[in-house]
Amino acid sequence: MQKLPEIGDCTLRDRAFTHRSFTNENPGWEHNERLEFLGDALLGFLVADLLYEVYPEMTEAELTRLRSQLVDEPQLARFARQFEMGAALNLGRGAERDGGRDSDALLCDTFEAYLGALYLDSGIDTVRAFVDELMEAELDRREESGEEEFDIEPQVDIKGRLQQWALANRGEIPQYAIVGQEGPDHQRMFTAEVRIAGEACGRGTGKRKQEAEKAAARNALLHLGQGS
Repeated sequence: MQKLPEIGDCTLRDRAFTHRSFTNENPGWEHNERLEFLGDALLGFLVADLLYEVYPEMTEAELTRLRSQLVDEPQLARFARQFEMGAALNLGRGAERDGGRDSDALLCDTFEAYLGALYLDSGIDTVRAFVDELMEAELDRREESGEEEFDIEPQVDIKGRLQQWALANRGEIPQYAIVGQEGPDHQRMFTAEVRIAGEACGRGTGKRKQEAEKAAARNALLHLGQGS
């Protein structure tokens, strides 16, 4: 399970987890709204950069739609719950009484504030590595679960096309294997190979395993004279 990177500056960390309601009752504390502003901008940029690299065939509209799904309030609240950020919040009595520790809005804001604080404490590379791993895991989860909202890729089931051809012509289902992996954790590049009836038919690379498999399927269709 992914761990939450530590923020070495305790003042920054405390500020990231402090809601305005707490500062109203405790003079001298700083709330997290400025950090939230910074984290929101960072997150939008990093997710856009990741999607631009991972989905080279997506249109601007498709990239925008997917990014909006990944950074909307319910999704960021789910990330915050994953790391139990609600328990760390400094809340005023009213916000506490009203269930602020499990409020989507407060958790979303806290997650963004945490990213802002992490950036000021450790720099953009640390934030990028954390965000990339988190978002890639979410993309994998959506793809594997077959969620309708994720069905927006212009690559129209490239692996399905190869499977139809393989069953019709070889009587076998294509088998995929990851045969190579390069780069550090935050810049991984996978190489996949697809075999049909034991014969290697195509290879492809990608920043996620599923993308490498799709690239291998596309390469195999081209090799078999079925590409378009």
